[in-house]
Parts: sequence; C-alpha cells; structure tokens
Amino acid sequence: MAAPVGPPPPLAERFRAGSGVEAPRLIERIEPDYPALAARARHECTVILEAVIGKDGAVVDVEVLRGCSFGLNESALAAVSQWRYTPTLLNGRPVEVIVTVTVHYLLR
Repeated sequence: MAAPVGPPPPLAERFRAGSGVEAPRLIERIEPDYPALAARARHECTVILEAVIGKDGAVVDVEVLRGCSFGLNESALAAVSQWRYTPTLLNGRPVEVIVTVTVHYLLR
C-alpha cells in the first residue's frame, strides 16, 4: 500500500520574474521628483533598483542596484516604493515577485 500523499511542499517565498513566472503589470506609477540639486547641476543619470512586489501588488521592499548622486537614488526609492502592480499568481496562488526597475532622469 502506498504512503498517503500529504499537501504539496510550500512554494518559495519570493520568485524572480521570468523563467515561467510572469512579471507583474504596473498599474499605478508615481513619477519621481527631479531633485533641485541634480537639476541645477544638469545631472542626468539612470537608477537601477530591485523591488519586491508583494502578494497584493504593493512594493514591499526596494533597494538600489546601481545609483547616482545628487539625491537621485533617494528620489527613485521614494517614488518606486509607492508604485502598485497587479498581483502575480503562480498555480492560482498570489506570490511575491522580485523585479528590476529602471528610472531614467533626463533633463528636458
């Protein structure tokens, strides 16, 4: 007689978007402020962040992978932490997803 089958093993807590895990879709974007110091210095840069999107679509954690000076990192972190995404489902269950976010600061 076969041993009884228990519940499936728990899913990993966080998944990286890609490799079979669909990236969440951005539904609310707060534009980052261009810090006055960076604007006065005519400083343009790209900040690359890694964000964890929670099961409800809210950003639950964000950190700078590649940053800039003149307050641009702080501006990007403040804006992205307020963004909202669609929840990501895996096997019908909401999961946390790790995504890379790029914020470009260009003077116009």
